[in-house]
Amino acid sequence: MRTTRNITVAVAAAAAVALGASACSAPSDVSSSGDKKKDSSAPLTVAASPTPHGAILNFVKEKLAAKEGLTLEVKEFNDYNLPNKVTEDGQVDANFFQHKPFLDTYNKKNGTHVVPVVNVAIEPLGVYSKKVEKLSELTSGNTVSVPNDPSNEGRALKLLADNGVITLKKGAGSDAKLTDVEDAKGIKLLELEAGQVAPRLADVDAAVINGNFAIGAQLKPSTDALALEKPAGNPYANFLAVKKGNEDDPRVKKLAKLLNSPEVKKFIEDKYRDGSVIPAFGAPQG
Repeated sequence: MRTTRNITVAVAAAAAVALGASACSAPSDVSSSGDKKKDSSAPLTVAASPTPHGAILNFVKEKLAAKEGLTLEVKEFNDYNLPNKVTEDGQVDANFFQHKPFLDTYNKKNGTHVVPVVNVAIEPLGVYSKKVEKLSELTSGNTVSVPNDPSNEGRALKLLADNGVITLKKGAGSDAKLTDVEDAKGIKLLELEAGQVAPRLADVDAAVINGNFAIGAQLKPSTDALALEKPAGNPYANFLAVKKGNEDDPRVKKLAKLLNSPEVKKFIEDKYRDGSVIPAFGAPQG
C-alpha cells in the first residue's frame, strides 16, 4: 500500500513539473503587464450611433477595410452612455459617436478611461421647430427643449444665447448650465435625454438637436434649422475612441488611417451635401 502511494505521488509530481515546463515554453497571449494581447487578425468591433457614425463606418467596412487587411464589425447604439461603457469593459474595441467635452465629462463621472484616437467629423448643433418659422417668434410661455448631458446642454444654451433667445451670465460659454441662464425671457427650458429631443420636437415650440439625431429624424440642417452652429473653430469634432492602452492596437491604427482618408472625406461631402456633417480630420485637441 505504501509503495503504491509513493508511486502515485511521484507520478503526480512529475506531471506537475511537465505541465509547468509546458506552460513556460508555450506561446502566451498575455503581456508582461497582465493585459491580454490583441490579435491583429481578429475583427475590430466598434460601437457607434447610427447616423452619421454608423454610416461612415459601414462605408469603411464595405469599401476600404479589406484592402488594409482589417475586418470591421459595427454595433449601433441610440444611447449616448452605452458606447463608452461597453468600450471600457471590453465588449467592443472602440467607439465613434462623441466629442471631447462629452467624453471628459463621462470619464470624470464614471471613473472610466476612454481616450480619443483621431478626429473624423463635426455635426453642427441646430435649433428646429414645427411651430415657428424664425427664432424671433419665440415668446414668453413657449418651451424649448435642450439635451440634458452637461457638454451638449452647455453647447445648446450657448447657441440659444448667440441667437438672442436667452441671455447667459457673463463668462458663461459652452460649459453653461441652466443656472447660468441670466434671462430666459419667459421661455421654459426643458431638459431631455439627447436621443429624445428630436422625437419630441412636436411637443415643444422649438428644440436644440444634435446633428446626428437631426439627420436620423429626417431633418435637413441647412434648410430646416432656424439657427445652426458655425463649423469654423468648432471644438466639437467627433472622434474614434478606445480604452486607454489600446491606442497602439494595429487594427485601431488601420481604422484611424482609413477614417482620415480621402475616400472618407469624399463620402462625407457627397452624402451630407447639406452641411449636416463636415470632415474634421486630425489629432484631437487636449
